[in-house]
Amino acid sequence: MKSFNDTKVAFQYKSDADLRKAYWLFRIIASPLAVRIGKPLTNIAFKLRLPIKGIIRQTIFHQFCGGEDIEGCDPTIKDLAKANVGTILDYSVEGKTEEEDFEKTVEEIIDTIEAGRNNPEIPFAVFKLTGICRFRLLERANNPETKLTAEEQAEANTLEERVNRICKKASEANTSVFIDAEESWIQDGIDRLTYLMMEKYNKERAVVYNTVQMYRHDRLAHLKKQINIAKEKGYKLGVKLVRGAYMEKERDRAEDKGYPSPIQANKAATDKDFNEGLRVMLDNIEHCALCAGSHNEDSNLLLTELMDEKGIKHDDGRVYFAQLLGMSDHISFNLAHRNFRVAKYVPYGPIEEVLPYLMRRADENTSVAGQTGRELSLITTEINRRKQEKKHG
Repeated sequence: MKSFNDTKVAFQYKSDADLRKAYWLFRIIASPLAVRIGKPLTNIAFKLRLPIKGIIRQTIFHQFCGGEDIEGCDPTIKDLAKANVGTILDYSVEGKTEEEDFEKTVEEIIDTIEAGRNNPEIPFAVFKLTGICRFRLLERANNPETKLTAEEQAEANTLEERVNRICKKASEANTSVFIDAEESWIQDGIDRLTYLMMEKYNKERAVVYNTVQMYRHDRLAHLKKQINIAKEKGYKLGVKLVRGAYMEKERDRAEDKGYPSPIQANKAATDKDFNEGLRVMLDNIEHCALCAGSHNEDSNLLLTELMDEKGIKHDDGRVYFAQLLGMSDHISFNLAHRNFRVAKYVPYGPIEEVLPYLMRRADENTSVAGQTGRELSLITTEINRRKQEKKHG
């Protein structure tokens, strides 16, 4: 395929009213000042119990989230499925620190897996380890030579049991699960546990996927190493390939603590490694499964070209494309229109509790060069196209 510019396909599931709403939302997000002021004001309004939930539900929540619970996501799941786009249910509640909350999150993740049981409309579930255990434990356990206290070891054992319970359920339900990448100073421990689960559950197919952030300059070598290990041990390497999400935090911490930054020198280096990662995965597709999580047009087009070059069918279940709900619809729906496997991340949860996620989406659209402008341009093109279509009947 040559481009993702067919806006009729891109916005087929949005009504005229939804398009206009999205247009004004992205206009607001395009203003760094509006986002900067809006975040604290929203938090204050919630603390004062002001009636703003309805406004949030009809605007930013409606654009970027599927609902407040799994059942509430059903209309979104059905709308996406009509266009041959799958759903990745993402329980986006953050900041919990109590064991009771961690256990509740595990049960919620298992519910998302059950929703996807033998259901092609929901091909993946997803979770973060920081959603089911303390961050500090992951920090302490990151270095395998660290001597954990008896209490910490018990926590670590509980964490492994929780992750195993989730992965076992995904295997039984004939679906797959992504384990998200996080900060570099807890990632080694996440990797070890994730690859342990792959060795256990990925013998026949990729049940468990690790997330590899290519804005880290060591990840291409890591990816190649893990492919070789998977071949040696006889399991399928599941990888969700992304650019990354913690760049500023990573650089600041490295500077503060006086160690070399793990982040690539520039965006060009990240793009180069991401695209090389796509090639490496497809070169080894008999031993791997890939989900390319990207809003970058060039990388998505490259992956379609590589698949065609290697004779990999568009609907081969070992290769997926993924984008966030409410963003880059022109990529998602044009890919699906050409029969590629595509899934949208569909965050959900109580509005107050997914607010941190929504604020990050607003920040991301404000800070990523060209992201908001691209969304606005595409939405405007489609609004005008529909006007012309109605005019000429």
